Amino acid sequence: EVQLVESGGGPAQPGGSLTLSCTASGYTNSRYCIAWFRQAPGKEREGVAVLYAGGGRVDYAESVKGRFTMSLDNAKTTVYLQMNTLKPEDTAMYYCAAGSSCPRLWAGYVTYWGQGTQVTVS
Repeated sequence: EVQLVESGGGPAQPGGSLTLSCTASGYTNSRYCIAWFRQAPGKEREGVAVLYAGGGRVDYAESVKGRFTMSLDNAKTTVYLQMNTLKPEDTAMYYCAAGSSCPRLWAGYVTYWGQGTQVTVS
């Protein structure tokens, strides 16, 4: 059973930075794709970034390109989302998610979800 645990959320000022972490257990990076999603109150959930199995490729939503960076640690058990130049519209609950197919994961077909971590930019 894969378990995903996010951390690192909190308050931030516009223009500031935060780094989110997602630690996975029961997970083999070479098998799964892992992604960050976010959902703001009253809005639909949206994909933020997806890291392909093995860590060789990352795709980003247009709204965060150039500001957010998703990466994988050497042990391949923790993924990070470095968020720079934060904007108030980045305020949302951020979720880590995993699935066996990256295109399907990006489309929202998630096999495993984390519990989420709140990011508030104001």
